[in-house]
Amino acid sequence: MTVARRIGLLLSVVLLGAPTVPLRAQVNAASGAPPNIVLILTDDVGYGDIGSYGSRDIRTPNIDRLARGGVRLTDFYASPQCTPTRAALISGRYQQRVSLERALGSAGAWLRTGLPANGSTLPRLLKNAGYTTGLVGKWHLGYLPEYSPNTHGFDYFYGFLAGYIDFYTHTRGGDGLPDLYENGVAVSDSGYMTDLITSRAVRFIEKNAAQPFFLEVAYNAAHWPFQRPGHPTRAANNARFQGPDDSLPATRADYIAMLEHADGGVGTIMATLKQRGLDKNTLVIFTNDNGGEWLSNNAPLFHRKDTLWEGGIRVPAIFWWPSVLPAGRTANTPGITMDLTATVLTAARTLVPANFEGRDLVPMLAGRTSAATLAERPLFWRIDTRDRQQRAVRRGRWKLLVDGDDQLLFDLPRDIGERHDVAASHPAVVRELQALLTAWEADVDAEATRTGRK
Repeated sequence: MTVARRIGLLLSVVLLGAPTVPLRAQVNAASGAPPNIVLILTDDVGYGDIGSYGSRDIRTPNIDRLARGGVRLTDFYASPQCTPTRAALISGRYQQRVSLERALGSAGAWLRTGLPANGSTLPRLLKNAGYTTGLVGKWHLGYLPEYSPNTHGFDYFYGFLAGYIDFYTHTRGGDGLPDLYENGVAVSDSGYMTDLITSRAVRFIEKNAAQPFFLEVAYNAAHWPFQRPGHPTRAANNARFQGPDDSLPATRADYIAMLEHADGGVGTIMATLKQRGLDKNTLVIFTNDNGGEWLSNNAPLFHRKDTLWEGGIRVPAIFWWPSVLPAGRTANTPGITMDLTATVLTAARTLVPANFEGRDLVPMLAGRTSAATLAERPLFWRIDTRDRQQRAVRRGRWKLLVDGDDQLLFDLPRDIGERHDVAASHPAVVRELQALLTAWEADVDAEATRTGRK
């Protein structure tokens, strides 16, 4: 925008009154200013627990409004646990390269490890490009100062470091210590954690409305402990895992209340963007960190969190950017966590490092380019839980799942529930995918060894 055009626009505001579209939105639209970016993650939410993904008993009107106004992906993937997904997001690379394949615990040796801050992580690159960066909510990538959100490039952090905390007392599992921080300083706030996250997200947006910002909103809903909003409780035994074999197990109703409350927080954040005139030039991404737990509904997928079956790794993903993306579109091109990293950096007009492993999804989401190349790239997973290792690779329609000693092949477009193993009728596909998986494992393990992470 020329200087004369800017002066003319400002004079029109003075002489004619406030425009229908707020001033900053008009200036951004005319000048092509880089967008604000808000990335919203929920925790342990099932694929089928969002209205736009088929939920019938949970109301998520605000998330569904994003889907109606943007692009919904049906085949988007995370990792099977919290820490690995977050490591891939922040690093832009497979988490196996830094040996963060399991969720970090909150006691013992777990307290001494985390994601290295190498100067080339997502928030650092955005900060270097002039963005104000913020994270509110869950971190789960290390407890020591050298692994902190601020060290990684977040200008502002408010939240907790562990994988889960008591929603009311804000103490973590394992050792039961307080776990609520603001920029590295321990704080003591009262309130339900979901509400605290929402309020700090709103405060960050309002404070930084005048310049481009990146905000990650990492809700811990609907992760256990399953504590309802509006009913203050103290989670038993430092918020230990709650299972169906408990004498008084949590209920689906508890889980629903938690998720619906988080959806209300999404609505508050979106309303703030609109009130500030930021909605037209803001990329909002909604997704989840892994498959749902035992109270979740992962239908029509099979299995759940901690596994490499679709129910453990396929998650909702919605992209909303009114000035760029079409409304109400559904895309079935496979995507993965690192694509979020590349998409955010590209939207921010920041160079994506050559060693990053994701792809910018915007051209595909906008329908400007063919999805064929993205659809055929191989995507990989690995996890070792409960003394049984699982490995998986998806390329195009085919998914090879190596579960222990079993090699299972699924044609996902025809068998989303992974009920029909077709390995016997497609041995050539099994051999091809197994070779890709073996080469990928050798590559990521070699790097982890070279850097002393393995």
